[in-house]
Order: sequence, then C-alpha cells, then structure tokens
Amino acid sequence: MTALFPVQIALQMPAHSAVGHLLTYAASTRLAPGTLVRVPLGKREMLGVVWDDPGAADDPPAPESALQLRPVTGVLEGIAPLPDAWRRLVAFAARYYQRSIGEIAMAALPPQLRELTAEQLARRLKPAKTKPAAADPGAAPALVALSAEQEQVVQQMAASAGAGRPFLLYGSTGSGKTEVYLRCVQAALDADPTAQALVMVPEINLTPQLEARFVERFAPQYGAAAVVSMHSGMTGPQRLKSWLAAHTGAARIVLGTRMAVFASLPGLKVIVVDEEHDASYKQQEGARYSARDLAIWRARAQGAQVILGSATPSFESWHASRPATEQDAGGRYLRLHMPSRIGAAALPRVRLVDMTQQPKRAVFSPPLLAAITERVQRGEQSLVLLNRRGFAPVLYCADCEWKSDCPHCSAHQVFHKGDRTLRCHHCGFTQRVPPACPSCGNPDILPLGKGTEQLEEELARLLRNVQRPDHEPARVARIDADTTKAKGALEAQLAQMHAGDIDVLVGTQMVAKGHDFRRITLVAAVQPDNALFSNDYRASERLFCLLMQAAGRAGRDADYLQANGSRAEMWIQTRDPQHAVFTALRSHDYPAFAAQQLRERADAGMPPFAYQALVRADARTQEDAQAFLHAASQAARDARLPGLDDVFLFPPIPMTIQRVANVERAQMLIESLDRTALQRFLHAWQPLLHQLRAQPQHRPLVRWLVDVDPLAI
Repeated sequence: MTALFPVQIALQMPAHSAVGHLLTYAASTRLAPGTLVRVPLGKREMLGVVWDDPGAADDPPAPESALQLRPVTGVLEGIAPLPDAWRRLVAFAARYYQRSIGEIAMAALPPQLRELTAEQLARRLKPAKTKPAAADPGAAPALVALSAEQEQVVQQMAASAGAGRPFLLYGSTGSGKTEVYLRCVQAALDADPTAQALVMVPEINLTPQLEARFVERFAPQYGAAAVVSMHSGMTGPQRLKSWLAAHTGAARIVLGTRMAVFASLPGLKVIVVDEEHDASYKQQEGARYSARDLAIWRARAQGAQVILGSATPSFESWHASRPATEQDAGGRYLRLHMPSRIGAAALPRVRLVDMTQQPKRAVFSPPLLAAITERVQRGEQSLVLLNRRGFAPVLYCADCEWKSDCPHCSAHQVFHKGDRTLRCHHCGFTQRVPPACPSCGNPDILPLGKGTEQLEEELARLLRNVQRPDHEPARVARIDADTTKAKGALEAQLAQMHAGDIDVLVGTQMVAKGHDFRRITLVAAVQPDNALFSNDYRASERLFCLLMQAAGRAGRDADYLQANGSRAEMWIQTRDPQHAVFTALRSHDYPAFAAQQLRERADAGMPPFAYQALVRADARTQEDAQAFLHAASQAARDARLPGLDDVFLFPPIPMTIQRVANVERAQMLIESLDRTALQRFLHAWQPLLHQLRAQPQHRPLVRWLVDVDPLAI
C-alpha cells in the first residue's frame, strides 16, 4: 500500500465556527509549506494552503493510520509555494485580530484560485501569445526636479533606511509626496534586480491616476507589465493575473487598496501607505484588520522600508512619531515634514459662514452662492462636499409623523429621487416611493434633510441663468457611490472634471482626497456639523481630516490662479463657527489641533494611550445578543483568565444601529492600558466564547466576532 503523509491545511473557516485553525489531510507525497491544494470538506471541495509538514522529520505514517485521514485531491501545479514571510504575516494577522488562519489566508488570495480546477489553472498559466512592451534596463527615467524639502526628505530616508523605523511623511496637500514615493521606489528597484514595492491607497477611485504616474515613470525601464493593481473593483481574471505577477516577481510594483497588504511579494523592499490616516484601511467585514498596521508589521518582519504619508496623519501615527524630549524618549517612527506646496498657491483661505445668521432653510448661504457664481463666470471650478448620498435621508409625513424606516433595520430608508426609490444603505432593501403616506394616506409626504442628489438639483436650479465665459450655461455634476456604479463611470466623470467640462462638482468624501484637480479654486462644505454631534470620540479627528483634505483640492495650480487673478478658498457653512475643529482649520494648524486632542485623550485614557477591542453579538433578539455577552463577561471573571487584572470589561449595550437585516446587534467594549495584556486575555477568552456558543441557551445567537483596535464604537 502506498505510504501517505499527513499535512496540515488552512481552509476558509470563520473564527466563530470552532472547527479550528488547521485541518489534517493525507497526501501521497510530501508537500512543501505554502503549497496550494484542493481538499474535500464535507460534500464540497475547497482551496487550501499547506501550513506545515508534521511528518517531514519522521517516517511516513503506517497505511492503516493514514486511512483515517481524507486525501488531498489535487495540487495546484505551476504555482510556487507561498513564501514563509507571507505565511508569517497571515499567522500574525490571525493571532492579533482573533481570526482563523484559513480565513485570513483565503481572503488574501484571488477568488478565482478558489474556483478553478488544477486543469483550468494550468491553461491560465500558459504564456500569452502577445508580448508585453519590452523593458530597457538602461533607460533613464524622466525625473522632475525636486524641491529643497523633497530633496531633504529623500536624503533623510536614504540615510535612515537601515534603521528599521517607519517614516511618517507629514506633507501638506500638494507638497509632492507622490514624487517622494516614486524616488524611494526607484532607489529600491535600482539597487536590487529582484526588489518589489507595494504602494497602497485607501480607495479604489484613487488607483487610476496613481497607476498612470507609476506606469509613466517605470514602464520605459521595466516594461508596462512591471506595474500592476490589486483592488476589489477588478474582475476575477484581472485580480488573478495581478496576483500571479506579484507572486512570481514579474511585477516589480503593486498598487492597491487594503487587500494588497496581503499580496505575495517575495522581493518586497518598500511599502508606501498613502493617506495613512484614512479609515478605509480598516476592514469592516469579516476579519477586521488594519492594512496600515499590518504594513508596518510586514515591513519590519521582511526588512523593508515603510513610508506612511498624509497631510493629516492619524493621531496614533502622530503620537508614535513624536520627537524626543528630556522627559520622553520619543516615538518609534521618524517624522519628516514637507510644509510647502509644489507649483501650487498657498493653502486656501478658510471662510466660515454662521448659518444661524443666514435665511432659514437656506441650503446655500447667499455669500457662498455668490462666490460659486463668480467662479463659474470666470471659468473656474468649484467642489461642493456633502458626505451623504441620495436626495434626502428620510421621507416624512407631517400629519402622522410617519418616516421611511427600513422594515429590516433600525435605520431610515434614504429617498433617491432619480429612480423614485427608497433604499436602505445598511441592508440594501429597496422599494418604490409610496404615492401617499402608508400610515394615514396623506399624499403630501416630504423629503427631510439633504443628500448629494438634492444638492445637485438645487445648484442646477440656482445657477440656471449663470453663464461661463464661452456663454454656455453652468454645468453641475455629481460623483458619489450612486453615480459611479457602472464600469468606467468614475473614470469618465473624472476625465470631464479634468477637461473643464464641469463647473461645479457635488460629491461625497470619495472626491475630497487624493485627486489633482488643477482648476478648482473653491471648495465648500455645506453641512459638516452632523459629524460633531456623534458619540464617537474620533468624530472631530475625522471631520478635521476630511475638511483639510477637501481644502487641499483647491488652488493646486498657482499659474492658473495667477492668470485668472483668483485666490483659492475653502467655505464652511456651520452653526458652530467657534468649534475647535474650525478654529484649527482656519489656520491650517494640524499640529496644534492634534496636540489639543491628544491631551484630551490622554486625560480620558483613550487610544493611542489605551488599547481596545469590541466583542459583537448578533441574534434574533436584543435580549439574546446581550445575554451572550453578559455570560461571556462572567465566564472570563469566573475563569480568572490571564490578563484579566489588566483589562476592563464594560457592560454590553446595543449598537448605534442595533438592527440590520432583521438581526439585532449588541456590543461589549474591552479596554486596557497594556496591549500585551489585552492580547493575552483575548487569546485565552476564545475557547470560552466557543463553549458558550455551544450551550443550549445561546442557540438563538447568529454569530459573534471580535474587533481589535476598533475605529468606531
């Protein structure tokens, strides 16, 4: 009988399933760790990764004992085993974020690998008939002259490259951070013919313009195929092609969103995390990992250089890069500063409009409307920011106070006027707008509040008689998640904006950061106050960052402003003009704002001076969800878990939106001043959570999950 070898396989298993991190199968030959295989699980066949080889140092098991193991059904030939560094990254992410190894590993691989058979994959791996653009290793890249600040930063990075410290590049909007990234990547690739670089951006819509910059710079020297993208907006075959190029080393530069942090890059030498403060780097479904934090860990583990860039760094990164003083040894990061804008005007003047002094129900104050009108007449562009899509947040009946609540969530359905629908932005439930109030029959139901769709319509009405210099009427457009659903829609709209075919752009935060709009001279935030009334302690930080980033879209071309005799401005309509956020914004003083906020957090024992985790429970009733969390808290105390004395368990409470898709949600906060103690406690707590889940009284529980370092509470 043929000898069989036991191998441990990582499979797609949610952490709350209690199946375990790894399952053991039998293979007919020894398989190297990192090998991709297909194995049976129940009645299905699944993709797995060989995690180790427990029989490597021993004789093959006896045939009779191996018969108890199910066999590996196929090996994905043609794909080299995933490197040890990649497996260490996955294992760390699983351990730190309290997930299973297989869940992290499978989420990091392109979906098509899970779907293709070994034969189908072999066909995909055949070399293409068309040859990519030839590379010329001797081609010198066309470099732009660096400013004195850029030159100093590049030299500091080169001098400190071997120190192993992350760099925080604190650069004003328009200061030329991208050119610094390009130079650092160039230096790494020139120094090592196998070197690879990972450049991350927070959102998909920022990848096209960044890819264009990198292709323009590196394609002549390394070939067009040397630069690839990785993000969820790509098709399955595209993602597989990019992943294979990175895994084989054919791709020298990978550009991507948070998922790219798990790309298999055997020659990784540089990681860039642009807009490092952005909340989009934190995964909010499944394994709730922070791509920024994993990038820092990965760079240290692989001996790579990591650069965090932002005009408004996260408070965690700002605190970690604090300079040394007599009382403080300083932070772990090296902070580098570029305060000047390249080829751009000074930062825009911030003008606050006190809406308590403006006409009631005015969406646009008269001074702001006059300023936008003036820009249109001069042929300049304006950006109007409102972080709420749809026409109105809710429909309302004044007679009986009916509201368009979602029947499946504790949230309102948003009114979308374009297609006359009510949509829940939490569960996706959609229905037609009723002709009359469903409660009392009143035909006069009204939209309550404002969304980007309504702003676009209102601006088009107010500017209907305003003409551009070519005597054409003003053109208003909108960019948000609703207008960019179709493939290529975002690129087409951005191209119109760059070409000057749009005079006023209404958008959400997706257009407020990263884009290089050369003709925008005015940016307006019409309803920012809503963020200030949040119960989340990060609300002020988020609003300040968003407004600073939005302000940076204005005045990016000094020559254009000078030719038009104009000045860049940021208009903010608020009912609280004395708020600390707006006071700091007027002087563009991020360091002062960060210092004030960090003092408050230190006094309150909030991150980055403390460490947190959330345990969430989902059930059919709120009582069942909270009962599980109460039992989990009590079980931890009864068992005297390791680290218990150094953590504080808050009582369970409903989540802010406590019902989504007919599932009730509760949460419990765990906090500690010691990250190691928190991790030790969470690790010891996992078996108890699994045991509780299996008890009869907790069968109504749908699921539970742990969110380490949560961004929203």
